[in-house]
Amino acid sequence: MSFTADRLLLFGATGDLAQRMLLPSLCALHDDQLIAPDLRIVGTARSEYDDDSYRTFAREALEKYLPDFRKGAIDGFLQRLSYQVLDATRPEDFVSLSDEIGTIERGMAIFLSTAPSLFEPTIAGLRHAGLTGDKVRIGLEKPLGTCLESSREINDAVASAFPEDRIFRIDHYLGKETVQNLLALRFANIMFEPLWNAAHIDHVQITIAETVGLESRAGYYDGAGALRDMVQNHMLQLLALVAMEPPANYDATAIRDEKVKVLRALRLIETSEAVTGQYRKGAIDGQPVPGYDDELGRDSDTETFVAIKAHLDNWRWKGVPFYLRTGKRLPERKTEIVVNFKRVPHSIFASRGALTQPNALVIGIQPEENVRLQLMAKVPGLDREGIRLRSVPLNITMPDAFAGPKKRIAYERLLLDLIEGDQTLFVRRDEVEAQWDWIDAIRASWAQHGVTPRTYTAGSWGPSAAIALAERDGVTWHE
Repeated sequence: MSFTADRLLLFGATGDLAQRMLLPSLCALHDDQLIAPDLRIVGTARSEYDDDSYRTFAREALEKYLPDFRKGAIDGFLQRLSYQVLDATRPEDFVSLSDEIGTIERGMAIFLSTAPSLFEPTIAGLRHAGLTGDKVRIGLEKPLGTCLESSREINDAVASAFPEDRIFRIDHYLGKETVQNLLALRFANIMFEPLWNAAHIDHVQITIAETVGLESRAGYYDGAGALRDMVQNHMLQLLALVAMEPPANYDATAIRDEKVKVLRALRLIETSEAVTGQYRKGAIDGQPVPGYDDELGRDSDTETFVAIKAHLDNWRWKGVPFYLRTGKRLPERKTEIVVNFKRVPHSIFASRGALTQPNALVIGIQPEENVRLQLMAKVPGLDREGIRLRSVPLNITMPDAFAGPKKRIAYERLLLDLIEGDQTLFVRRDEVEAQWDWIDAIRASWAQHGVTPRTYTAGSWGPSAAIALAERDGVTWHE
């Protein structure tokens, strides 16, 4: 059902995500007049605030995370906010919340960012208070379970109150500009599509590297690990966007139909096709950092690094490996996709002593948003020995190419789409289940074969076995 909500209900409105991402995103949307003037935002959590004290809390968060923002914009945004104390385990609190929200005849959007254990009682409370009607849609922040079974339990609970067309599962990577640009790059340019297949592409690399360690996420991360925290959602969504067939049009159903086909084509990996690691003490940017066990305060066998050689058993990608790599305490923070093309079948320059390198398309997602196409070119000058060639980039740096628009937080796009009801950049239930199905099989294989993380020094690119995983195929990780 299509409607633009005039109420936005934020669960977990005092949490870290709300402070760093949600409130700044909503304030930016307000400043750019992208949300209706009468949109009212109601925050709720267990913290004992009233409207005024919550606005003070929100102002402090905005001044911290949007330090250069106009004071007038913040003042105007804060007038949209109100607050209701709520304990998700108390049904009567939801009745009070309903009274605070008032009429929702024009529609309401809910953003649920709480501990997964509170999802079911929250849905039950919303249903009890009459806050799940036809004019209500709900956005769900991850994690949506820790395995296929627990994911289904959460999805079943949500589905008991909301149909699929009013459920918005969030993967914030899909809100990033360069991730969305991947669709434009593939499907708005004719030059790539004839080459986007196993006949011309040698392999694909996807890297999500972090320099940080546990920070404040120890409780969640030690129970999840890199495979469930990063690979299950962000990396598999990036893989699906790279590998999907052209959709019939740009809408939620067509795009998500093609993504789920990719996820279902993932071959179960062999034990030898995955490497896990856990960082030990080392240095990041010249500063000493502790090991994972030291940060955690106890011994743990949770992986903080994963490298996988994945395969898609379908017509387009048969025989093309997808190398996935993610980890904490790596040398630099970056997320990038590298599409490596095959070598030219015959080099006319070999007889003149010139070496050719395969072309590569490098899509930088963070911290810099850019697209680089590596091409071979002649080095200028005269050379008695012959001709010299070198790989040079055709470089599109997004902030330079689009100097006018300001850089946006990924949640701005997602919150706006939640309010307006566009599901294109959200994850459908069958996608989530296909992702978990593949991840659960990997974890079961690790358990069966007694796989435990190898150690690597903080500030390195993971265990040496991750390098060997690629190099035994003649592939070098892009760094």
